[in-house]
Amino acid sequence: MLECKGLRLQTKSMTTLINKRTLLGMIPLSEKAIYNMEKRGEFPRRIALTSRNVAWDLAEVEAWIEGRKAPGVQAKRPGKSSPQPAQQACNRQ
Repeated sequence: MLECKGLRLQTKSMTTLINKRTLLGMIPLSEKAIYNMEKRGEFPRRIALTSRNVAWDLAEVEAWIEGRKAPGVQAKRPGKSSPQPAQQACNRQ
């Protein structure tokens, strides 16, 4: 905590965690889709609170949503990769 002319400023920010029910209300995807995206590093990682309870950082989830709103951002299709340059040349002939 910093003190400046009698004012106290909090330097530590609060982290808001959301549970699975809240997450699924915000993101219209299935639990499996979210899990798979987490494994691929395409979605914020869950935080294990206990052995049976997980949560997500609300700020990270909101940042992910905002990133999806960005123009030109298109979701990757699992299992689909763009053809290699040599393969593209063969397809043109």
